[in-house]
Amino acid sequence: MTNFVLVHGGWVGGWYWNEVADRLRKAGHRVEVIEQLPSGGTDPAALGGLAADADAVRQAVERVGEPVVLVGHSYGGMVITELADHPAVAHSVYLAAFWPQRGQLVMELLAGGPPPTWVSPHEDGTLRTTDDLELLRQALCADVGPERAYPDLRRFLPQSVASGTDPSTAPDRGHPTTYIICEQDRALPPAAQEQMAAAADHRLRLPSSHSPMTSMPDELADALGRIH
Repeated sequence: MTNFVLVHGGWVGGWYWNEVADRLRKAGHRVEVIEQLPSGGTDPAALGGLAADADAVRQAVERVGEPVVLVGHSYGGMVITELADHPAVAHSVYLAAFWPQRGQLVMELLAGGPPPTWVSPHEDGTLRTTDDLELLRQALCADVGPERAYPDLRRFLPQSVASGTDPSTAPDRGHPTTYIICEQDRALPPAAQEQMAAAADHRLRLPSSHSPMTSMPDELADALGRIH
């Protein structure tokens, strides 16, 4: 039995993990899901940055009370990196996730590619995804049909600009890491993932889009279940 803490990425909430969390629990694991990072929400004035997100995850890790496997998806990789030296983290898993070095920002990790066309800054200090659901589906979950993807994409929330401009503190890591590369990812290019994954102790690959928790929850849960 493994204790998992699952950290979502930008614009979404813990609901994104539901299918994978259910599978892990049925396999006998304990699962704590971060329901909402402080950097995402409907009130722009109340949104936090990377430090607030890291604090929320730190509290969850300490609430479990036993060593955990900490899993971060997408922007969640920035967050779990802040806990690299936490004594209660036994293993970190980066799932198509940003893995910064000390002082790096999210945009510096996109391998020099152009900024995404499906997100834009707003005057209220937030980053918001496009209203074009098909453009968003193609970017994030092209291997999920529209009838399944659109309801999820409509749930996306504003994300604080600060979460993308706060530099990583990246403390020295005190535990092993696994990087899961999503080979059909159109949001975080596989080339960028490969570059970050080179520093991991273990590397796995899934033939999925940026959203394997939706497109292949069985395969993702199986992969996570083998990590200790």
